[in-house]
Amino acid sequence: RLPLMLRSSAGAYMYATSDVACVLDRVERLGADLLLYVVGAPQALHLQMVFEVCRMAGWLAPPVEAVHVPFGSVLGEDRKMLKSREGDAVKLVDLIDEAVERAAAAVQAKNPDLDADTAAAVARAVGVGALKYADLSNDRVKDYIFDWDRMLAFEGNTAPYLQYAHARICSIFRRAGVERGSVGTAITLGEPQETALALRLLGYPTAVTDALAAYAPHKLCTYLFDLAQEFTAFYEHCPVTRAEEPVRTSRLALCDVTARTLAHGLGLLGIDAPDAM
Repeated sequence: RLPLMLRSSAGAYMYATSDVACVLDRVERLGADLLLYVVGAPQALHLQMVFEVCRMAGWLAPPVEAVHVPFGSVLGEDRKMLKSREGDAVKLVDLIDEAVERAAAAVQAKNPDLDADTAAAVARAVGVGALKYADLSNDRVKDYIFDWDRMLAFEGNTAPYLQYAHARICSIFRRAGVERGSVGTAITLGEPQETALALRLLGYPTAVTDALAAYAPHKLCTYLFDLAQEFTAFYEHCPVTRAEEPVRTSRLALCDVTARTLAHGLGLLGIDAPDAM
């Protein structure tokens, strides 16, 4: 076993000292029974040693558990740690500002008819969402390359693609003159694309459970991307507003469930789903 230094020979306290103290505080004062440490993968050995000491001390006795949830590094195009042009660590506030600025340009090109306030709100939702999704949609233990064009694209496994799918459904209801949530839940499946979309929707609880069990948000991202693709196929092959009743109402109900699932899933990831884009 490797030694864990809690106090140096000179009397100084170490990183491990505060980490061990924090475990004790969280267990005894806060009453926590599950501690998740979302910390970079290089700290795996350090946390393993901290947890083992706490188990020896009796602070991490069942059912109390501490889990290291490691993540990889964000790399630049040169495949080295992401840096600013000056070579410094990139500040989050600068990333957010640039993401919103780039998203504003993309939203303006996509829908120039949005009023100024709506466009600003959508730009922030898209920009911040793109940043979050780029990080969460990758297997957290793997490094990934930071790419503005890819993360802000309206195609592919990106937040803007999912947000646009949600906004598209909202626009269907506006064109139909129907309030979302008012069409009931009776759904009749006739076309293969309807069945495929419905089956994908039924898989949502399992997708959430799997993501939680493995502390792997990318599993939920993959599900939402697959759902958006199923909806696109459904939308291209199954007319909604032009369909005859009762098919029209059934398809509107299917659209409503899809929109609510997309919005809920994105919400779990901390991402907004605008009604218009």
